[in-house]
Amino acid sequence: MDILLNACDNLFLDFVWAKLVPVSAFAEFGGNASSEEVLGSPIRAQVPPSLDTWSWNNLVSQLPHPPLSAILASSSQESLLNSSSSSPSLTLLNNGTIPDVSAWPRDFIPRQILSISVLTILGAYFLYFMFSWLSYTFIFNHDMMRHPRFLKNQVRLEIQTSVKAIPVMTLLTVPWFVAEVRGKSKLYDDVEANGGWVYLVLSVPMFLLFTDYCIYWIHRWLHLPLFYKTLHKPHHKWIVPTPFASYAFHPIDGYLQSVPYHLFVFFFPLHRMLYLTLFVLITIWTIFIHDSDMITGHPLEKVINGPAHHTLHHIYFTVNYGQYFTWADRVGSSYRHPDSSLDPLLELNTNGLID
Repeated sequence: MDILLNACDNLFLDFVWAKLVPVSAFAEFGGNASSEEVLGSPIRAQVPPSLDTWSWNNLVSQLPHPPLSAILASSSQESLLNSSSSSPSLTLLNNGTIPDVSAWPRDFIPRQILSISVLTILGAYFLYFMFSWLSYTFIFNHDMMRHPRFLKNQVRLEIQTSVKAIPVMTLLTVPWFVAEVRGKSKLYDDVEANGGWVYLVLSVPMFLLFTDYCIYWIHRWLHLPLFYKTLHKPHHKWIVPTPFASYAFHPIDGYLQSVPYHLFVFFFPLHRMLYLTLFVLITIWTIFIHDSDMITGHPLEKVINGPAHHTLHHIYFTVNYGQYFTWADRVGSSYRHPDSSLDPLLELNTNGLID
């Protein structure tokens, strides 16, 4: 997330925050600036402007912020206190203007929380709609929509559920992203200083095995009666899912199954760019396994928990809890092999619903 946040700060967020929370608002109104903020000079408290002088700057000037002197120093500008009037204001030595920068710098926590929240929600929507549409259009067998257990208007209902769930799921993950951005995780940039290229390669199966096993148990526990009806049953509403069901969860259900992805980087080192790549690929995989595909007989069928396995999970409920692999289901005695005789399309053929 720090890679994405830094890129967006460079591209447009610095400009956006300079307009939303400009340092000039605090210079103009005094705001809540302390006496030590500008060159150590005292600033007299000001009475809030009256309603007839209401403005966005007036509202912004009441917000907390880091010391203004530090903000201006970081923008390579010198500042002084212009005390020639009864209402002191911040000006610049060189041309008497205030720099067009934000009073909320990049490392200010409220800015990070809001920036990350917006970016992750928009990013989740983008990935969901783009890859769900691609899978639905080019992979999903539309004959499945004739299945007796395919709900009326199901695609619309899946999308509606996902659209409502994604912001809540995303906001629940923001504390993890903020901790990562603020350097609390074991994410790294220097390959050679963190185990070299051998560890970089090995960290991929480590990540997949760790998250797969954790998700297996979280998913299995969500099927316990104590949790199932409230948290997980909404996702099993889709007996014959389409790719648009991939994020049609109860928000807490979706969040809980995402926790292992974040937890890993607080236990084990992982390269930042690799982490971002894995996160995107996981999103695509989650969409892909919801296409109701029952193609069987491929060489990795007994190893990879693919779309056919997950289709059986939606039909039979208590099998194939894994995310990527079958090993945890085998160890936990919950594995069911996707034999071609279990293909839900056979029910359509039997009932004469397809040729």
